[in-house]
Amino acid sequence: MADGADDVFDLLGLTEYEETALTELLRLGRTTAPNLAEATAIPKARIYGVLDALSDRGFVKVIPGRPKQYQPKPPEELLDRAVDNRRQEYEQFETRIEELREPFLAEYEPQFRRASEDISPTAELFHVVDVGEPSERETRRVYERAEEEVVVLSKSFEYFDAVRPAFEDARDRGVDVSILLLHPDHLTAENAATQREIVDEVTETYPDVEIRYSTERLPWRGTIADPSMDYDSGRAILLVQEDDVPNHMRQAAITENASFVAGLKRYFELVWEYESESALHS
Repeated sequence: MADGADDVFDLLGLTEYEETALTELLRLGRTTAPNLAEATAIPKARIYGVLDALSDRGFVKVIPGRPKQYQPKPPEELLDRAVDNRRQEYEQFETRIEELREPFLAEYEPQFRRASEDISPTAELFHVVDVGEPSERETRRVYERAEEEVVVLSKSFEYFDAVRPAFEDARDRGVDVSILLLHPDHLTAENAATQREIVDEVTETYPDVEIRYSTERLPWRGTIADPSMDYDSGRAILLVQEDDVPNHMRQAAITENASFVAGLKRYFELVWEYESESALHS
């Protein structure tokens, strides 16, 4: 088999006997259960159950007769059927979760609220995730939960593609987005080129999204949603600028502390107003 081909069987979630039987069927094309048991050393008492399981999942076709014969589906169809099976499993899982949502919340929401009352304000201030896919996932959640406003502080917005669907959904919901980037003079040539490409794309596609460049270095970067100067709402993800620490060793902080989020927004406003220039005139 070609390199990596065997990995497919792991993804199919087959038992050892099922994988052995399907692999042999792909080589034989069509055979009876006794012949397959002999060719694979699968016990005859188990072979019919193995073949029935493969048939139930759509990987094997049963051909009536005396004796019955078993024929594997073409390799391309096997892969498509595996995807369909997983999709059906997810849909069934989602349906079951929705059926159980109300009793689950009724049981555990009050318990969680009572327990949360004992958590100190300090413990509630932050939780952290690794930088990379975990931080990008949390950033998407910031956009997804936003109702009115999102502000972004970023070096070059190099992760835009990773959050684009959530960004676009937020814009479609009428959420205002403002972006503060580090001035290109503070970037390497490579980062400046990345920034320019993304700025051009955003300004062309979303002309009402205002972008400005911070003329001073930014001590931290992040995304803030729905800050309130009444300290009653807000969510943010941020990371401190640490040039000497590689991304895979860094962490991002997530907070829903409304007072802290308001402070972050205040910092954003001050830089936006007094230490930035429009991207349109740079």
